[in-house]
Amino acid sequence: MSNANFVDYVKVFCRSGKGGAGSAHLRRDKITRKGGPDGGDGGRGGHVIIRGNEQLWTLLHLKYKRHVFADHGESGGSSLKTGASGRDAYIEVPLGTVARDSETQEVLFEITSHDEEKVLIQGGRGGQGNEHFKSSTHQTPRFAQPGEPGDEGWFILELKLLADVGLVGFPNAGKSTLLSAISAAKPKIADYPFTTLVPNLGIVKYRDDRSFVMADIPGIIEGASEGKGLGHRFLRHIERNSMLMFMVPADSDDIAAEYRILLKELEEYNPELLDKQRLLVITKSDMLDEELTEEIKKELPDVRHHFISAVANLGLVALNDTIWKMLNS
Repeated sequence: MSNANFVDYVKVFCRSGKGGAGSAHLRRDKITRKGGPDGGDGGRGGHVIIRGNEQLWTLLHLKYKRHVFADHGESGGSSLKTGASGRDAYIEVPLGTVARDSETQEVLFEITSHDEEKVLIQGGRGGQGNEHFKSSTHQTPRFAQPGEPGDEGWFILELKLLADVGLVGFPNAGKSTLLSAISAAKPKIADYPFTTLVPNLGIVKYRDDRSFVMADIPGIIEGASEGKGLGHRFLRHIERNSMLMFMVPADSDDIAAEYRILLKELEEYNPELLDKQRLLVITKSDMLDEELTEEIKKELPDVRHHFISAVANLGLVALNDTIWKMLNS
């Protein structure tokens, strides 16, 4: 997923179709000069429907298509013929997409499975034909009901990545390096902060053809929950993760302090994130000897931890084993 091609937030204008008008037709044929009402109902207007697609990973296809209109319903005809319904307009989105009202910010629904469909805006109902309005005292009504107007509005589509494991850490903690080492993902890697500007997903293959999905989000800095750095724009991507993997480099001044800062930022953004399973991973451990490793272990917080080096391929197999056990516990 390249930086230019990842879009996780779009604002779209949607309009449903208006219903077709009912018909006020009176029956006329070669043997009936003055027949009764036989006007059909109008067809309903088209809906605007959101549909999940597991083949999509981004909202890029909606970046330049900000207006979505459904077709109008057709009018009813003679002989009680109902007008055709307007064609529905479909918006395909990746799994994990949340739809919300642009004005109220109210969450309308979320799409979490393939081919799941939710109606964003209902089309207008078709009007009733004059056949519905006949009575013993009014046998030839020469009027029919017009169709209901459609609805319209601005909506926000927001993607929250669906992954099993979310990588959390400060910039340059080695998150992207780990993802590239244990999966086929190719995130940008460089020796400067905020190399990763958009989330990256990688499928990690495990034993016996099993696998799990890992998400690498841009680095968090102190004050991210208040909007500093890249702010909380990407924190929503770890809300759906089954477990969180906190990554702190071995050359950090205080590993425990960095871990507590990360926890604090997540708690201020969404306290429910702390209910997820947590794993502390000390990266770049190839620069440590056994004595230094033991010293660091004494200072670590009371949480399950691992020492790894993605570059030296150190501890990666054991890390995958631990992740798999935690995901399936």
